[in-house]
Amino acid sequence: MTIIGARDIEEATGPVIVGPGDVITPLARDRAGELGVEVRYAAPGPDDQQSRPGRSHHRPAAALGRTAVAQGPPPPPAAGRADTVNGLYRRGAPVPDELSPSPPGGTARAAVIGAGHVGSLAALHLAASDLFSSVTLVDVVEGLAAGVALDLWHSAALAGFAGEVRGSTSLADLAGCDYVVVTAGRARKPGMTRTDLTEANAEIVGPVADQIRRSAPDAVVVVVTNPLEEMTHLTEIRTGFPPERVLGMAGVLDSARFAALVALTGVGRPDEVVAYALGSHGAEMVIPISLATVRGRPLRDVLDSATITAITERARDSGAEIVSLLKSGSAYFAPGRAAAEMVCEMVTGRASLLVCAVAPRGEYGLTYTRVGLPVRLGPGGLSEIVTLPLEPDELDQLRGAARSLSERIHAVS
Repeated sequence: MTIIGARDIEEATGPVIVGPGDVITPLARDRAGELGVEVRYAAPGPDDQQSRPGRSHHRPAAALGRTAVAQGPPPPPAAGRADTVNGLYRRGAPVPDELSPSPPGGTARAAVIGAGHVGSLAALHLAASDLFSSVTLVDVVEGLAAGVALDLWHSAALAGFAGEVRGSTSLADLAGCDYVVVTAGRARKPGMTRTDLTEANAEIVGPVADQIRRSAPDAVVVVVTNPLEEMTHLTEIRTGFPPERVLGMAGVLDSARFAALVALTGVGRPDEVVAYALGSHGAEMVIPISLATVRGRPLRDVLDSATITAITERARDSGAEIVSLLKSGSAYFAPGRAAAEMVCEMVTGRASLLVCAVAPRGEYGLTYTRVGLPVRLGPGGLSEIVTLPLEPDELDQLRGAARSLSERIHAVS
């Protein structure tokens, strides 16, 4: 018996022959319809020999969207097999007689501390990337992380990932993790100052960082908890990790928000906008418009200055805007995805240009601070701080933001 999968259809140069006893997967039939590949079912011969997918000398050009032609009814599925046995079978993968566990998509291990909205979304994107052998969710609320993890694991066949997803109430289960995302903390409530929030979340993040040091001493940590720069600095101090292994997630999110808002003007898709949200995750955000482009063109050439200023201000205040709309709670789709994007960037080694809250060592004339700068990431965390050609006023704004942040983070120290 031959299993005819989607790849056989995609590689066909002519009609595909399904012989007696052969099985063509449902996805393969779908691909045949999409690509206009003719599927023929051969009649049983005297010896009932099995045929293999045929390869003729010609495949029709521009076949996308044509309907496959089946000569005769499809044969019944082979004995003992359902026509849609499981997700892998439907995708055209070989189906061995003795099924054995498939390895997960990667060998790295990730953990997310905090199983609220942001943490759950970060875990979802990490698991769905199929880059990790395991993703562990940790939360102090009994049953929360375990329930979210189980629900997430139930989507594995749908999303196409194999890495284990588990939940725990114990930070000791961070043991062996290569990457840890920290989302645990209190949300800012009406009437709370930034100082109030810093004090409240320092009581949470400090002990969490202590346990990361004990359980995952070689991990890279991505901090999401607000106030972002202060909590990132505190995590570095309490873990004792080198600054290259403690990164703050802010610029990835804020840059994405700016791109999405630019796209609302109709000048391009969000993924066609390139811009870098530097400085702080807050009032001192600096977006160098001199470097912003859409479809490769300078943003200044396609939008007037008043529109650009309005978009910049809205991007800076987007978190508060979402809070005001939700009435209770805050943004989580984009923050969760942004945190996962940073971790996946490190695992894959793509070395894209991202913005993260890092500790500069003289770049842009900055030291002794935590500030959003353009960087490249690698498996061990920060690989490089990239120096971009900022205009003088943009550089002044960035340095002003860094000074303010320096005062705040050292107050935490």
